[in-house]
Amino acid sequence: MNRTILITGATSGIGAASARRFARDGWKVIATGRRKDRLATLVEELGPDSVHPIAFDMRDESAIDSAVTGLPPAFRDVDVLLNNAGLARGTEPAQEAKLEYWRQMIDTNITGLVTITHRLLPTLIAQKGLILNLSSTASTYPYRGGNVYGGTKAFVSQFSLHLRADLHGTGVRVSSVEPGMVETEFTSVRTGSQAASDELYRDMDPLTAADIAETLFWIATLPPHVNINAIELMPVAQSFAGFQVARAASPS
Repeated sequence: MNRTILITGATSGIGAASARRFARDGWKVIATGRRKDRLATLVEELGPDSVHPIAFDMRDESAIDSAVTGLPPAFRDVDVLLNNAGLARGTEPAQEAKLEYWRQMIDTNITGLVTITHRLLPTLIAQKGLILNLSSTASTYPYRGGNVYGGTKAFVSQFSLHLRADLHGTGVRVSSVEPGMVETEFTSVRTGSQAASDELYRDMDPLTAADIAETLFWIATLPPHVNINAIELMPVAQSFAGFQVARAASPS
């Protein structure tokens, strides 16, 4: 039986890898993102019968509504919503951060996510489907410069748990997937520097977009009575840091 997944942020990284992974197993994929050229490349690679592209910005509520309302019949019965679209901007501490970056993260990572989720809930309930929310280890482990990005991902993790409680009895599953270091465009977008991204992942073996896509596919294909509430993944090369300590200057 054909199944359908809607993937936000499918133009790169985890989203694009997930589109390929699900399409490879015969799923129909609704691929959304801002960059039309990359969506067109996905369609060319995977075929128009497998991929339905929709270009829009997650911050545009009317575009989300039009996208969902305008789904063609072959792609209308969405079984899985993968809320993957999201970003981080800036690495400065809060007192030096740009407010426009904070708003962009909130509007994309939180407002856009809840908007498309709310819009698709009737369909997902009818299909007894699955909501896969991409959170982050930043939702649990704070770090300098994480400020609003970490806050948005904490929201995603908690929203997933509360959705699960509200959807009790509907048959809809909800999972929060919380990766650590995954080498994608994430850091180069955050910093505006490919060199910064290269340095972050230098001499280590980070997770890949394909690793996360495989995890998402595993969750989506579990028996319908099994729910993964939350799953945290890190590369073996990453673990937990110690607490910071600020020490007073020694008296002269």
